Amino acid sequence: MTEFIVRLVQFCRRYAVAVVLLFFALAGVSVWIAAGRLGVDTDTDNLFAKTLPWRQHAMAFDKEFPQFNNVLAVVVRGATPEESDETAAALAKALEADKKHFIDVNRPDADPFFRQEGLLLLGPDDLSKMLNSLMNAQPLLGPLAADPSARGLLNGVSLMAAGVRIQHADLTPYKPALDQLTKVFNNAADGHPTPLSWQSLLGSDVTQQPQNATFVLTHPVLEEGSLQPGLAATQALERIAKDLPDVKAGRVRVDYTGSVALADVQFGALTKGIVASTVVSLLLLALWLYLAMHSLRRIVPILITLLVGFALTTGFAALAVGTLNVISVAFAVLFVGLAVDFGIQFAVRLREQRMLHDDIDVALAQGARVSGSQIAVAAAATACGFLAFSPTNFVGVAELGTIAGVGMGIALLCTLTLLPALLSLAKPARQSKELSLPFGPKLDSFLHCYYKPVLIVFAVLGIAGFVAGVRMPFDANPLNTQDPNSEPMRTLRSLADNPVTNPFNINIMVPNLDTARTLTDKLSKLPEVSQVISGATFVPADQQASLDQLNQAQVLMLPSLDVDPSAPPVTPQALRAAINDTLDAINDAKPEMTPDSPLHSIEGALQKLAKAPDDRLMMMNEAVSRFLPKQLDSLRDALNAHGVTLQSLPESIKRDWISPNGQVRIQVSPTVNEEDTNGLRKFVEAVQRVAPDAGGPAVTTIASADTIMQAFKQAAALAIVAIAIVLMLVIRRLKDAGIVLLTLGMSALLTALLARAMGMAINYANIIALPLLLGVGVSFNVYFVMNWRAGMRRFVSSASARAVLFSALTTGTAFGSLALSHDLGMASMGSMLLVSLVAVLLATFIFLPALLYAIKPPRQISGTAH
Repeated sequence: MTEFIVRLVQFCRRYAVAVVLLFFALAGVSVWIAAGRLGVDTDTDNLFAKTLPWRQHAMAFDKEFPQFNNVLAVVVRGATPEESDETAAALAKALEADKKHFIDVNRPDADPFFRQEGLLLLGPDDLSKMLNSLMNAQPLLGPLAADPSARGLLNGVSLMAAGVRIQHADLTPYKPALDQLTKVFNNAADGHPTPLSWQSLLGSDVTQQPQNATFVLTHPVLEEGSLQPGLAATQALERIAKDLPDVKAGRVRVDYTGSVALADVQFGALTKGIVASTVVSLLLLALWLYLAMHSLRRIVPILITLLVGFALTTGFAALAVGTLNVISVAFAVLFVGLAVDFGIQFAVRLREQRMLHDDIDVALAQGARVSGSQIAVAAAATACGFLAFSPTNFVGVAELGTIAGVGMGIALLCTLTLLPALLSLAKPARQSKELSLPFGPKLDSFLHCYYKPVLIVFAVLGIAGFVAGVRMPFDANPLNTQDPNSEPMRTLRSLADNPVTNPFNINIMVPNLDTARTLTDKLSKLPEVSQVISGATFVPADQQASLDQLNQAQVLMLPSLDVDPSAPPVTPQALRAAINDTLDAINDAKPEMTPDSPLHSIEGALQKLAKAPDDRLMMMNEAVSRFLPKQLDSLRDALNAHGVTLQSLPESIKRDWISPNGQVRIQVSPTVNEEDTNGLRKFVEAVQRVAPDAGGPAVTTIASADTIMQAFKQAAALAIVAIAIVLMLVIRRLKDAGIVLLTLGMSALLTALLARAMGMAINYANIIALPLLLGVGVSFNVYFVMNWRAGMRRFVSSASARAVLFSALTTGTAFGSLALSHDLGMASMGSMLLVSLVAVLLATFIFLPALLYAIKPPRQISGTAH
């Protein structure tokens, strides 16, 4: 192999101009191919093979319910439920009119079905609680129906005061409503009117949504070929929401989340600051090369070789993969960080040979003879680390492994062909001074004298690293690689406590409603389950009992809900008269009022209102009556429920819960914290013991974690075997290959120890670090071991060590640019790679020399020590 490399280098040196032009032409063609064919896939589901059973289940579900894909979910939260509803209705209407950005718009919680039949969906206890709340509010409803204004409300309060005076009525059930009314009166008197929520006043906490949230779901128009295909629609949404009246007034917030927004934010983070980080990385790369080479005539050929190799690798990616994903886009940084090592090693050896040979051509041949096989072994081992992922079902990293693995072969080819040609043309000046690391001689002497204590320390660290590796947590939650401060993530986190909107639900498909009811009963009893909803939920099994309750409530309440259209107009004078009448009624009731009676606070607020100007009184009337007519209409509709059958169930509900082929969907929500991987796994296992075919986000999250771990184990095993084979083919001595593998093992253990000490966890992005560590570690260790075989006894003082250190600095610069990425997945990959690199350097510069000093030197095999 050495002779072949020497002849190849001599050929390229002899025909340097033709070789350079050929590579430039190939690079140009590669860039042209990549520009036309290389795309980016923003769908993180495609990070895994479609042949996996859980992926097939997910795709089958998506086919049955496509409306849950590519959703932009808008969450509207108001100070009152009515303001949320009113703003959501206005927003939905505006979005629906914008056909340029939105395909369709849906308000699932505002379906007319819930207005008419919603009370039937409550359980017996909740329905009784709701109806009791309405019955308690009946003394207010009669006056309000006769006069739907603040005047009618004040008349109702006067009747309550009379009830206290005459019948010693207990107003405790009315305290929440009267306290809310007191607040509205006080705000109006202060000139800051706030609307009265009749839904909260007349309803109960059974129907109260957390944070008064209501939802608008839309399928945005996605821009093909864009890294952020939903960005234009999201920006349109923000513009529309900003102009809504209650949003302007600060009474309502409009937030958004959903798969489209999350993907846009993730890919936006990948590209954010990429130009600046690339420029900084290139400048640092040039600096390290200069410090390593001290010669622009060596640096420029290395950089050109690097760029040409990158162009060729990108062209290969376009032909072999065609579409990059959120992980495989990192091949660019990895290629630059690793391929530059080959160029540095070759150039450093050339510099050494130039000290011995004045003729550049002779120096190139001798440099290739000394370093060529070492670089080839390093490239092969690094490629093995990458390619080990290619056969796995973790497609995201498999594609990265294929691209980067072949990229290492391309980098080797360029280093042994294009780089010698460029160096031959550049003719770098001969330098007489040998460059070595300033701390090299002292460290060599120390390791030579104290190799036993050093090895003992590393043995202890290795044991600690093994324990740390066994306990290394695996974070299966893909949301933890998203920016927690982004709008979609903040919104999603705010919904996590609501079972209906929890992002880690489970979906189950069953053939009919009866099966759905039976399975729902079983699942509801599981301690890991907080709520179960299915298509059967909307067709209650025992509706007659609920209908009987509603019929009784109708008899008692419907007369109180018929609004009298002949009520006289409301004027400031009429309101003042009503206020005075109410104050008189409260005053008359005072002898019978308890100290904690809510009428005391009502009295104070009314006394302030009595002194307020006319405009504030009218604002108070508007605040009180704004949502009253709609609430009275809703109550009449809800009390007139007719019962539900599968046939009468509206299509808007069927579409989300019953598939086109008649299967009924069951949604199961967890009680565990969705950020806790172990808790989520317990939830999935508990549900799957009852329903083995369960799928959905929770199942997908755990299954993807298992797929990743399986891929990791498979890739690590393949990488170790492949690297061992490469070493045996080249080194051809079991002991020497064992030294390299032992040092690799120490690097892995130190990586686990350092990562655990820094509180790092393994996730789907950074798991590539270990197989990659094997490749990088081999490339560094091979240089030391092969020089040791050639007679070297000063390892850290050598030019090879200097080349390794600056190679590590250039590699670390590339990894550092990943660690500084705004995307947390890429940042975690970069951080883990940096930790791995530090571990490799510790093992290579301290553990390996100490080990070599402890072992009997081999008979010199070939070449000279460098």
